[in-house]
Amino acid sequence: MTFSAFLVALCTHSLRRTGVLCLAALAFIASAQPSPQLQLPRTKLNAGMHVLDVQLAQTPEQRQTGLMWRKDMPQHEGMLFVFEQPATQCFWMRNTLIPLSAAFVADDGTIVNIADMKPQSDDSHCSEKPVRYVLEMNVGWFAKRQLKAGYKLGGPAFTR
Repeated sequence: MTFSAFLVALCTHSLRRTGVLCLAALAFIASAQPSPQLQLPRTKLNAGMHVLDVQLAQTPEQRQTGLMWRKDMPQHEGMLFVFEQPATQCFWMRNTLIPLSAAFVADDGTIVNIADMKPQSDDSHCSEKPVRYVLEMNVGWFAKRQLKAGYKLGGPAFTR
């Protein structure tokens, strides 16, 4: 039993005697639950006729949290991870609740490789060569549109 579950059970059982304390404990639990990043800056990308609305994860903290705790994501949305310089980028899915596909993308928008990733997994998925960008979309998004390594994405992020 988790500590949160224990507090809920205790409060439910003894609410008459310790109501205020239990309400404070339950409020603390609710505020301590992690929440997804939904307020990051956004940009538009295109893959041929497909227009994507993507959040930009640009700082180390934003990149570390990524799409964790999201319960769903619209099909035309994703997250573009922006790094300071090209390097071999490796991603895992700890605390990520939805299956994702990650496209490892070169400076000019060319997809280097794509990896399908399972939710809540520590399996590492890496770029096949140094990249500055990683675009995460719902799993299968790239495959459904027949986008593979070598395809060039467009958008302001790739016109540095």
